[in-house]
Amino acid sequence: MLGTAVVVWVADFLSKEWVIAEMAEGERRAVLGELLQWHFVRNPGAAFSLAAGSTWIFTILAGVVVVFIATQLRRIRSPLWAAAFGGLLGGTVGNLTDRLTREPGFFVGHVIDFIQVWGFPAIFNIADIFIVSSMIGVVLLVLANIGLDGVRRTDEPKADAREDDPDATQPLDPDDR
Repeated sequence: MLGTAVVVWVADFLSKEWVIAEMAEGERRAVLGELLQWHFVRNPGAAFSLAAGSTWIFTILAGVVVVFIATQLRRIRSPLWAAAFGGLLGGTVGNLTDRLTREPGFFVGHVIDFIQVWGFPAIFNIADIFIVSSMIGVVLLVLANIGLDGVRRTDEPKADAREDDPDATQPLDPDDR
């Protein structure tokens, strides 16, 4: 998980540094014609530049996500959960790095965005790609009832539960509820 997070963070950081060094703010460069362009913007808000005046809230939320993932680190035994949390951690730390180190200042820095896809209403960055992809992965893992340990849970009792514990398939006594 930490390896994935580091790779994502480094890719995000280096791509943003490249954009800052090679492009003027507001500049557009065609990569695949109109389909894919680099378009350098500084985003003070969340996705779609929403809540631009509340940058500090996104900094706090990113910090909470990082702390939550760090508290789950020892529990993760599933490669799928490790990949999802690694991508989420790397992307979150990537944008958090911008919020803490970029202009206009500490805690309220603007995120560097530069990827523009035809027909999509937002400009984004590598961190954003991993945050969204990882959250989709988390939702799919939860819907599939796959725990952090990689074991798929069902609501049905195990076939051999009666052998291990004869009371396992019996309803609870009202006094035990």
